[in-house]
Amino acid sequence: MRCLIRGMFLLCLACAICGAVCAAEPVDADIVLRGGSIIDGSGSPAKLGDVAIKGDRIVAVGEFAAGNIGREIDCTGLIVAPGFIDLHNHSDDSVVQEKTRPVANYITQGCTTIVTGNCGGGAEDVAKFLDTIDKHGAGTNVAHLIPHGALRAGVLGQVRVKPNDEQLAKMRDRVAEGMNAGAWGMSTGLIYVPGAYADTDELVALSEVVAEHGGIYASHIRDEGSDLLGAIDEALEIGRRAKVPVHVSHFKVVGKPYWGTVRPAAKLLEAARAEGMRVTADQYPYIATSTSLSAMVLPDWAREGGKEATAKRVQDEVQLARIRPELEKALEEKPDIRPVTYKPKPEYAGRSLREIAESEKRPVIDLVLEILVNGDAQAVNFGLAEEDVRFVMQLPWVATASDGSSKLPSADKVHPRSFGTFSRKLGKYAIREHVLPLEQAIRSSSGLPADILGLPERGYLRPGHFADIVAFDPAEFIDRATFDEPDLYSSGLTWALVNGEMAVEQGRPTEALAGRTLRHAAALAEKPER
Repeated sequence: MRCLIRGMFLLCLACAICGAVCAAEPVDADIVLRGGSIIDGSGSPAKLGDVAIKGDRIVAVGEFAAGNIGREIDCTGLIVAPGFIDLHNHSDDSVVQEKTRPVANYITQGCTTIVTGNCGGGAEDVAKFLDTIDKHGAGTNVAHLIPHGALRAGVLGQVRVKPNDEQLAKMRDRVAEGMNAGAWGMSTGLIYVPGAYADTDELVALSEVVAEHGGIYASHIRDEGSDLLGAIDEALEIGRRAKVPVHVSHFKVVGKPYWGTVRPAAKLLEAARAEGMRVTADQYPYIATSTSLSAMVLPDWAREGGKEATAKRVQDEVQLARIRPELEKALEEKPDIRPVTYKPKPEYAGRSLREIAESEKRPVIDLVLEILVNGDAQAVNFGLAEEDVRFVMQLPWVATASDGSSKLPSADKVHPRSFGTFSRKLGKYAIREHVLPLEQAIRSSSGLPADILGLPERGYLRPGHFADIVAFDPAEFIDRATFDEPDLYSSGLTWALVNGEMAVEQGRPTEALAGRTLRHAAALAEKPER
């Protein structure tokens, strides 16, 4: 009798651990995904089983007795996983536009949630932004960070200035408003204007408010090249002083002279983690970055005031004499920069600056100055080492994130990360090249980002969680977008559900707008005095 009781206890314990439902309790469901290899987002090995969905929730995972089932989907041979969460997305503008609202280029990678407001840019009015999405819908769920640069510009403008006490108090109040409206933290872009003009004390003062509301500090740190370690130290100082979790955006080192520095940088972050700090990072799996040409080649003081001020500055002989040495150094360290969008001469798209300059028989620095005078250009910079990319993606505290945005196919030679980040991480690096286990790659794309943000009931395949689910063929799941053809949709994703609604059906996006705004519960038990 004792053995029988112990056996029943172990069976029920196993059900509790794996999420299965005992056979005596038939499960009613709208949809059941049958016979897939379940990778649940925790990093645990795959297990064959079923997933049942009722309404917008998962109701059973593993082995269970079926009750009344509305639809059964055969997932034999497919990987069934939680929908992916893109911690670093720039769809602030595009997700509220009609044509790009479905976010098809992310849905086809398996993304069911995107996080906007990154690098200090985007919608500062959190409530208005989220309300707009609620009104019109979106193809994915959307969570938002308070963009420090936009907030600072609204109070101080695009100039290098230190806030006085009144201005800093106003900025702190705006951070509190954003957190109370549902933001999950604050982001900074410390190479961009005006974020670059904020000192550490300012960032600590604002991050203290974020910490009071249970948010995170996510940072495009101040330097990703020669002073990467110093920039990491600053991020950690902000975390320690403000008592806020620190997240390093698109962790990397840029520029051949500095390749390999991600290893000591990782050690700094791991030492902080060992101290008990909540410190994480994210990464896109490419060897090229993408931002404005001016941000790639000019120091922040030369970009003060925006594009028009920058254009005037590079045409002034006295100021140009000061700019030129730094510009020459940047071009030497970044020898393969390619414009992707430049309105005056769209034929430049996808060609290297050096190639263009040689074809026009002029120095590359003159070409760059002309582009800056004519309003700047978006560009990609092939400045990362493949070995560094592979090293970073194996770190267990590094999430996958795209740094891209919702886009439609176009003639622009944009960075392919907007169309292929997640399918590349899983399809190329995990499945085909075995750089990291598939279970870890999926965790870096689902459970880990949910844990980093503190997203409840998402990121895992568990009963009670929201039904954000993907199913893909491991033999076919891969990115197709390249730097020459950057807007090709990923292949191999067979099914995707967002909040229980079909977003991809038999490999085709449905354009359903089943996504929701995800708002942080930022209420304080006791609000501190200001």
